[in-house]
Order: sequence, then C-alpha cells, then structure tokens
Amino acid sequence: MPHKETFVKVCGITTQQDADMCIEQGADFIGFIFDEKSPRAMTVEKVKAIETENVMRVGVFTHQTADEVRLIMQRARLHLAQLHNDQDIEFATRVGKRKVMKVFWPDRYDTREELEADMQRFVDCSRFFLMDAGTSGGGHGKAQDWSFLNGLRGYKTWFVAGGINPDNVRDVLTGCAPCGIDINSGVESAPGKKDPEKLRTVMEALAAPILP
Repeated sequence: MPHKETFVKVCGITTQQDADMCIEQGADFIGFIFDEKSPRAMTVEKVKAIETENVMRVGVFTHQTADEVRLIMQRARLHLAQLHNDQDIEFATRVGKRKVMKVFWPDRYDTREELEADMQRFVDCSRFFLMDAGTSGGGHGKAQDWSFLNGLRGYKTWFVAGGINPDNVRDVLTGCAPCGIDINSGVESAPGKKDPEKLRTVMEALAAPILP
C-alpha cells in the first residue's frame, strides 16, 4: 500500500476475513464493539478467536464497569479500551493510562477552548483521544464540522470519527489535519461487512499529498 502519515482505525470488525483485509490494506488499529445494541456487536469469544498481527486491537465500551473492561481486555487480547459513554477520570485511571482511548464529542462545546480544557483533564489517564460526531454515543454515520477541530492542541495523538468515507476523507484531512481517522460504516457494504474497494480508496486518499 502507498505510504500514509495518518493513522487509520477501522472499527466494527466482525470477521477474520475483514480483519485480514484491513491489516493487508494498512490499518494501524482495528476495533471491536462490545455493545449488544450494535449491529456489529461482538463477544469476548469471537474477538479472542480473531488473529491479528502488527495492529492495535481496540475494544469499544459503553456500559461496562472498569473491572469488566479490564477483564474483557485481558480475555479478548485487547490493547486499548475506547471509552465511549462519558466514563470519568477515575474509570479511565482504573482501566490504565496506556490502555485508554478517550472519546469526546466536539458538538457539545461552544468553543474549542472549552473542548481543550476538557481534554486537559484526561491527559494523565489516557493514551489516545477520539473526536466523534454528534453529542453522545457513536455509529451515527454523520460527519461533523471538521474546521472546529483545525488547530486543536496536541495533548495526545487524536483521531476523528463520524461518517468518514471515500468521498469526504480528503475534506477531513484538509479541514482539521487529524493524527488519525476512525472509519466504520463509510467503508462497509453492509453493517459489519467491510468493502475492500471503499477501504482501498480511503487508504489511497490518505497517501496522496495535500496541496495548498
């Protein structure tokens, strides 16, 4: 695959085939959703059975306790816990600083300074940050105002999510220059089924130079 400077997390992985395809095409992180309400919901057993190499394995958690998250991570061989439901500093600290991807929703904030102040609170208990669309939850498939994040302070390596697909990924890069992107439904042919052509197009867009 062409060289890219932006990290790529592909979330909503449900099969070994899709995991293999994402890794082959250059994904740096793959995500598994531990929320029974999601059409891409996974169990510990299913995730544990999926073999991966040279990528970070991420679990998306919404309602579990910190101890449940720690246990699931151990059993499913996860590197990171994506905390996706307003889990607090104590929760993140319990999971472990090097194991947390903390989610924020920029639409909640009137100014970027307010967002950055909230980010600062989680600096000591997180490894990565993720800026998601909407004001709560995830998987909306809707884009956000990328310009709001332009120049965001680099407290941590931060990702953006929200309706990113082959048609708008370049707008995301030029709009806010994130450290990484988190893609899911935008590279699917059906919920939980990744589309190799859509993913390849995104990867090629990430490798192409950004012109002034």
